[in-house]
Amino acid sequence: MFFDGASNFKGAGIGAVLVSEMGQHYPVSAKLRFPCTNNMAKYEACILGLNMAVDMNIQELLVIGDLDLLVHQVQGEWATKNSKILTYFHHMQELKKRLMKIEFRHMPRIHNEFADTLANL
Repeated sequence: MFFDGASNFKGAGIGAVLVSEMGQHYPVSAKLRFPCTNNMAKYEACILGLNMAVDMNIQELLVIGDLDLLVHQVQGEWATKNSKILTYFHHMQELKKRLMKIEFRHMPRIHNEFADTLANL
């Protein structure tokens, strides 16, 4: 699963795409109708994709995003101190429990074009 979120003066958008082992793509995007930071938008995007994976009964998932902070926080390597992000962090911990195996990886933004495009639609 690839995910991305974007927040700027025009508003905020999120996108995620699940890619099956057979190469089938399942994209989803949404516009956020509340003010948020860029980091909040990226957490929202990841949660959107995780919810889709859970709804599709996926048991093993590789999650790839371009926010190094999110990846390290959900893996427990970095502390989550921001109270706004803490709510997202706890929600993601609950979603992780619904999958048998989940792995998070950071990828440079330039290689996350599809999810970035969905977030900016």
